[in-house]
Amino acid sequence: MEIPLSKDERLDLRLSAEDKELFRLAQKLSGDKSISSFILRIVKKQAEEIVIEKERIIASERDRKVFFDAVFGNSMPNQHLIAAAKRYNSRTKQP
Repeated sequence: MEIPLSKDERLDLRLSAEDKELFRLAQKLSGDKSISSFILRIVKKQAEEIVIEKERIIASERDRKVFFDAVFGNSMPNQHLIAAAKRYNSRTKQP
C-alpha cells in the first residue's frame, strides 16, 4: 500500500493563455486528472533525464581525466608495479 506524501511545497508560475490552453489540452489527452498532476509528471520526468545525462557527462569527464592522468601523467610506478613488471619479464623471456 502506498502512503500518500504530504504536499507542503508550492510553486507558482505565470504563463501565457496559449501555453495554459496547450497544457490543458495535453493534460486531457494524456489522461492526467489535473493540469497540476500533468505538469508535475512531465517536468519531473524531464528533470530526472537532465540529471541522469549531466551525471553521466560528469562521470565520463572524471573517468577521462583519471585515464589520461594515468597514461600521460608524470607519476612514477610504485614498488608493486615494478615488482609485477619484473615477474612478468622473468616469465616471458625467451631462452
